[in-house]
Amino acid sequence: MKDSTEFERPEAATFGFAGRLRSEFPSQILMDITEVCNLACTHCPHPDFKVSSHYGARYLDPELNEKMIEEVREHGQGITKYIRYASNGEPLVHPNCYDMIDAAVAHSGVYVTLTTNGTIMNEKRTIKLLEAGVHMIDISIDAHSAETYAKIRVNGDLNVTRANVHKLIDMVEQAGADTRIVVSYVEQPENQSETQDFESYWQDAGADHVIIRRLHSCSGAKADLAVERRDENQMVDRYPCLYPWERIVVNARGDLAFCPSDWVHGSYISSYRDVRIKDIWVGKFYKELREAHMTNSFSRHQFCGQCPDWRSTRWPSQGRAYADLVEEMIES
Repeated sequence: MKDSTEFERPEAATFGFAGRLRSEFPSQILMDITEVCNLACTHCPHPDFKVSSHYGARYLDPELNEKMIEEVREHGQGITKYIRYASNGEPLVHPNCYDMIDAAVAHSGVYVTLTTNGTIMNEKRTIKLLEAGVHMIDISIDAHSAETYAKIRVNGDLNVTRANVHKLIDMVEQAGADTRIVVSYVEQPENQSETQDFESYWQDAGADHVIIRRLHSCSGAKADLAVERRDENQMVDRYPCLYPWERIVVNARGDLAFCPSDWVHGSYISSYRDVRIKDIWVGKFYKELREAHMTNSFSRHQFCGQCPDWRSTRWPSQGRAYADLVEEMIES
């Protein structure tokens, strides 16, 4: 599945709640469970984030994971399509990640996915994930050759990651497990010549899906790319970003946030300890945020106003998106 690099402006009538986008509760819950990462990828803001005042090497309190699960079980049935464990770090370094995922699978009543770089997903850890019953594992690899991988995924070794993924595929097949395997690739100047080889390799290796993503600026955190994006955007009338209608983030600080690519805590809503997702989703904050996007008026939402990546989010009317892929897996 390859992301489109150019989107037409959708008709205004397509904006807002419809289909999988529900006003009662988010269709996606993103669990951003740690700020710690073992890699320093060139397309990711983490190396700069790690030396900034925003970084605290935090791990999400498992009690908040339990709170989220209870909310989804109570309010998300038939509404929330999936809970996604991902993060501004590597989820598998969280000391409680396996128990947290296990609890979500066992008690939330919805599909549960994991996004990982796969570097520490050895046999022992893979067994834990399969025992937990995680429904989908998405491994970010971003290169076909070891040389390119070393340049992009700094501190990583493609031979190790590739072996881990092959082992995962074999173990799923041998166990007859329902876990689906996705490998993903952010296309960028350093790897463009390898895209076709990457896609063919993992299709032949038995991955359920191969995703080729477009490079973006991480809500402006990658400054050079942000400048390029802003120049491109001058040719297109701005339209609303999908996120305020689709998802909410529980981050490693224990906060609720509205943007999954926020590295500066610019999308902070509230401490999750003090509120419920249900109340926030239908409350004043999100209503005002959605209105700002509808009217292209961001004086009170400057983080969104400066973001050059709003065209990277794909409304259902714009064609196939990651959410469609997950829904197909749920239904298959």
